[in-house]
Amino acid sequence: MDLMYISIETTIALASVLGNVLVVLVVCMNQGLRDPTFCFIVSLALADIAVGVLVIPLAVVISLGLFTQFYTCLFISCLLVIITQSSILSLLAIAIDRFLRVKIPTRYSIIVTQRRAWVAVGLCWLISFLTGLVPMAGWHRSPPGNVSTTPIQCQFTNVMCMDYMVYFNFFVWVVVPLTIMTGLYAEIFRVIKRQLNRRAEATCDSSKYYRKELKLAKSLALVLFLFALCWLPLHIMNSIVFFCPTCTVPKSVFYVGIFMSHINSALNPLVYAFRIQRFRDTLIHIIQRFMLCKSSSTNTSQHGPGPITEKTQVQ
Repeated sequence: MDLMYISIETTIALASVLGNVLVVLVVCMNQGLRDPTFCFIVSLALADIAVGVLVIPLAVVISLGLFTQFYTCLFISCLLVIITQSSILSLLAIAIDRFLRVKIPTRYSIIVTQRRAWVAVGLCWLISFLTGLVPMAGWHRSPPGNVSTTPIQCQFTNVMCMDYMVYFNFFVWVVVPLTIMTGLYAEIFRVIKRQLNRRAEATCDSSKYYRKELKLAKSLALVLFLFALCWLPLHIMNSIVFFCPTCTVPKSVFYVGIFMSHINSALNPLVYAFRIQRFRDTLIHIIQRFMLCKSSSTNTSQHGPGPITEKTQVQ
């Protein structure tokens, strides 16, 4: 069972790291993707890379129940929470950015600059660290009597308080942001559809603008849906264990919940590749040029150098 678990987690980690490194490369190489929205997408990709590099290996350590010092195990558990927080805050920043883009299109470029976007990214990560390290400040299970010399079996539930995970982490930092994002995307779609229905009053450029925004909003809403689909089962199982101590959740079901939360990190690059044309063109260019060592000259007529060198709008 442990060997199968490690094998699956290793596969997920490799897919997550490879896919999200490509996301970062695509944004770096395509000037047309260097806008505030993709600053937040890069932040989300970095969090997903951290899942593959840090979270999954640490989750394997915790699942195996290796013996460590109490605060070492607590810090490892906190890192798992920090990465989750950074992902959901990046998703919230993306939703707010798209909301402003359709709500105030004429003033958007003045208010939402790339510099302010990166400041917002830094703020998201700072909040993630502060909220994720709360257990280190005292909101954790009671350590053994001689905490400096007595090793414990390093398991998540041995060091983390479930009231922190349910009330603070789940209800405050997962449910509330998800509710806000759902409301924001609902309003985004309402505004866009209202604008598209005014064809008689709208110019051709205006109609094209809102159709482009609708397509991108659908893609990013899909990323949000996949996050909720992958992460909610694990949080719900934690809540069941917390509110119903006599209830038992099979270990295999918990493993499925953990797998789903980790698989989410490998899904986002697929959404970008299949749903965003400019992203897909640049990704194909990178794979052909740097991985398959093919010259891009044969594809110039089809894709052209636009994804790499021109300042273009995301399509």
